[in-house]
Amino acid sequence: MANTSFRDITVNGLWKNNPGLVQLLGLCPLLGVTNSTVNALGLALATALVLTCSNIAVSLIRSAVTDAVRLPAFVMIIAALTTCTELLMQAFTYELYQILGIFIPLITTNCIILGRADAFAAKNPVSHAALDGFMMGVGFGAVLLAIGMLRELLGSGTLFANMQLLLGPMASGWTMQPFGASYQGFLLAILPPGAFLVLGLLIALKNIIDDRLEARAKAAAVDAPKVSRRVRVTGVIE
Repeated sequence: MANTSFRDITVNGLWKNNPGLVQLLGLCPLLGVTNSTVNALGLALATALVLTCSNIAVSLIRSAVTDAVRLPAFVMIIAALTTCTELLMQAFTYELYQILGIFIPLITTNCIILGRADAFAAKNPVSHAALDGFMMGVGFGAVLLAIGMLRELLGSGTLFANMQLLLGPMASGWTMQPFGASYQGFLLAILPPGAFLVLGLLIALKNIIDDRLEARAKAAAVDAPKVSRRVRVTGVIE
């Protein structure tokens, strides 16, 4: 049985060991398709689905796979799940699938998925592996979504544009223009260098928050009252 608690798995996936902000894995899709919210959300959902399902599958077969074929077996599982996800997107969100292009098949080679399969799912029961995959997927997806929203907002002056590509006709009127219709846009934000800048700002923000939380915890430990204990000594002291 795993020693890692469900709470630790959740906190690691969302914050302490976030794939995008701490491990810095999956940077190719993280920077390649996050020029809009709908692109980021579509890839985030696809990656989270493959990550969760692959962790479950790897955990189920972990005792039946030898070390000699472990990694090839994991890659085959991930590739099969990625293909299933790709077919689902072709069936239900074809236009978005065309926009995301090669980044959907490249989920197979995403270091996050293979890394979690080998480092965690292969050593833990199904319940822990499933939660780890889901939380790592949510953490990675949150970073994708944050970058996509910031780049779309700064670059185009809109939010949630073209959401109907993912959610259907009901989302066709979700487009928001916080800066007004006259906003000209900031071209750098939607270019590849803009993705690096936004990611760097998010990493810096996380580090600032971590430093402040650590300083607050140290201050609380110093201010905590010390409990004195009475020690009874028995016997003869010479």
